[in-house]
Amino acid sequence: MRTVRCLGASLFGAGAELVTVEAHVEPKEKGGTEVLLTGLPDSVLRESKGRIQCALSENGLDIAPGRLFLNLVPAARRKSGEILDLPLALAAAAASGHFDPRVLRGAIFLGELGIDGRLHAVPGGLAAAIAAKDRGIVRLFGPVATAAEAAAFPAIEAFGAESLAQVVAHIAGARALPRATPEEYTMTNTSGERSLDDVRGLVDAKLALAAAAAGGHAILLVGPPGAGKSMLARRLPRLLPPPNLEERLAITRVLSAAGRWPGGLARERPFRSPHHTTSYAGLVGGGPAATPGEITLAHGGVLFLDEFPEFRRDVLEALREPIESGTITISRATQRVDLPARFQLVAAMNPCPCGYRGHPRVPCRCPPTAIERYRNRISGPLLDRIDLVVEVAATDAEELLRRPEERRVDPAATEGAVAQRVRAAVERALVRQAGKRNADLGADGLDEHAALDDRSRRLLSDAAARRSLSARAIQSLRRVARTCADLAEQEQVGVSHVAQALALRASIG
Repeated sequence: MRTVRCLGASLFGAGAELVTVEAHVEPKEKGGTEVLLTGLPDSVLRESKGRIQCALSENGLDIAPGRLFLNLVPAARRKSGEILDLPLALAAAAASGHFDPRVLRGAIFLGELGIDGRLHAVPGGLAAAIAAKDRGIVRLFGPVATAAEAAAFPAIEAFGAESLAQVVAHIAGARALPRATPEEYTMTNTSGERSLDDVRGLVDAKLALAAAAAGGHAILLVGPPGAGKSMLARRLPRLLPPPNLEERLAITRVLSAAGRWPGGLARERPFRSPHHTTSYAGLVGGGPAATPGEITLAHGGVLFLDEFPEFRRDVLEALREPIESGTITISRATQRVDLPARFQLVAAMNPCPCGYRGHPRVPCRCPPTAIERYRNRISGPLLDRIDLVVEVAATDAEELLRRPEERRVDPAATEGAVAQRVRAAVERALVRQAGKRNADLGADGLDEHAALDDRSRRLLSDAAARRSLSARAIQSLRRVARTCADLAEQEQVGVSHVAQALALRASIG
């Protein structure tokens, strides 16, 4: 019997890699069936040999006595997971002569098999669909839920099945499967917070949050415990424009490949808030399978790091590359993978170890050396990459205790009004800059889209000399000034916008 090939996929990094399953049977007259699986399978795949044999036998697709060779291509890449059960079983059945191997061409097969031949859902449907389309494959077969996820990619025809028998009946032309339809899904890892209108006071901090949302800028909130830093951070996703179809696919692909299968196409931006004890690999990613970390799971959304200086120094320094490039490269001795990590950073910290430096009512008892050590946990190069540094003052008790009818609400400061201005500013920037956010503008882009007049240049130059700002910090201020102009619906960046940018970059030294 000639070698039979069937296409499957294995999850790796933030995507899927196509895997060709090769099957070859050497029959013999006596004895049982020996199954040999090669191609760097992991322990889950090695255990699949028994359940595949049982599933085939339960569905009348017995393998003749002899040796069944199964090989996974490319052989040099480690394969993982139960996602390859279905293509392994189909290749084995075709090699045993149960149907014409040509019916396996032009399609990709995913799914975990039970010993009775039932198909169980696996993560990676959308990631595999995108990888398949890149190879010109337009049909996908898998468990019903996995196929529904893959169907969110419009370039793929996805078919959902409940068992191995249903897949075989379809490809053999006996009974067709229905086309899978995509499912909408509301992500459960978003901020889950109420409206920005519920935050009392903090007018300046809200304006800073609007600037961060409008320009895609990283922001650091500095203030005493209970000032409202976390409340503000968790409300940032409510100000961001909803993701477009391309962003929704990218968000879902990452979650799908990471095994955090969302069960449909994401409609909201992710919000990730890892604890400060998170390890380097937990935040950045890594491990044998280049598992995505928190910065990749936050791709397309918000990464909130509370108690910013409490994170390990090497963990924080690893943020420098992805903040600028939107990707993180994981290198190992035998492999290298680029993981997407275009997140918006929101960080929060106290002004000192005890948290009360500058508080109007609670005295700070931290010695100067302790304050210096605390703030030096955040390096200058990392701080340069954070466009907005905002001091959040404690809200006055009288403001907090006012009855609803006593509160004075500026209509222009409501969440709806702010979100509308933010989205108009984002749209203006994306149209002007061919899809680039203000935070992504380089030197040439700033010269073209954020040119300064003489007064603005003098103000920025004086501030740079007075504050000893680095070249990166100066360019950061120009990007923020461009955002301030967009929020004010001004095409030209003026001296008032530079002044606003300077006010939005407090010194924590």
